Amino acid sequence: MQAVIPFPDISPEIFSIDIGSFTFALRWYAMAYIVGIIIGWRMAVALVRRPALWRGDAPPLPPEQVDDFVTWVILGIILGGRLGFVLFYAPGYYLSNPLQIPMIWQGGMSFHGGFIGVMLVIFGFSRKAGAAPGSVADMLVIGVPPGLLLGRIANFINAELWGLPSTLPWAVIFPGPAAQDCPLVEGPCARHPSQLYEAGLEGIVLGALLLFLALSRGWLKVPWAITGTFIAGYGAARFFVEFFRQADAQYITAANPMGYVVALGDWGLKMGQLLSLPMILAGLALLIWAHRTQTRRA
Repeated sequence: MQAVIPFPDISPEIFSIDIGSFTFALRWYAMAYIVGIIIGWRMAVALVRRPALWRGDAPPLPPEQVDDFVTWVILGIILGGRLGFVLFYAPGYYLSNPLQIPMIWQGGMSFHGGFIGVMLVIFGFSRKAGAAPGSVADMLVIGVPPGLLLGRIANFINAELWGLPSTLPWAVIFPGPAAQDCPLVEGPCARHPSQLYEAGLEGIVLGALLLFLALSRGWLKVPWAITGTFIAGYGAARFFVEFFRQADAQYITAANPMGYVVALGDWGLKMGQLLSLPMILAGLALLIWAHRTQTRRA
């Protein structure tokens, strides 16, 4: 008999309050965003309060200006994440239903879109503040992994973005007809908890690496080096986990059960992998460029 893990009985809602005919519900996914942003904000403030970590002993922003920057970042995350989801994953649907584009409370955010939005914010705010964009970016990305960790745990609690069917002993029986739609599996269908794989790689491993490089190896003195590491590291982690993650439903057909968007015979690339490949290449190129530039300056 296969050893599997039943899905834990955790409600996606932390609590709900009825106010007349309106119900306000605080969900774990929203809480993950809120707490992740707060942690990232406090980490950024802590870093700029340690001048010795930065090139020329000069942090990119004073602590009080980090507060304004975080407001810009929140807008970049929300607008970029939502528009990225609309354009990358369901353009046809939202072109037919444009009024649903701003309805972010219904779900649907893209990390890659949010990343693009935040990068635009970094350049815009840095220009306005007269700060070095590379150091501003490094300050920001160090605080991103805790939010990724919490967000992926929230995905697990929501029983969404689960993985492919699996017989491994840590496979989880996710609820719902979609998760249990496994034609080749008899009885309950257990799947890879791919959300937790991502939480571990993107949140814990990548986060620990960035802190080690910043605090112990002096990489904040090399603008863009931490950012390049983050971009390449996230892309590599996401690319790897996609091998175990169920593709988005809109890409799965009878002729394409794995949901590949680029088919290479019996193998192919999913949308998450297609979007992560440029991140890996761009991150590595940025990392190499940052260190070469630093060497020329030395």
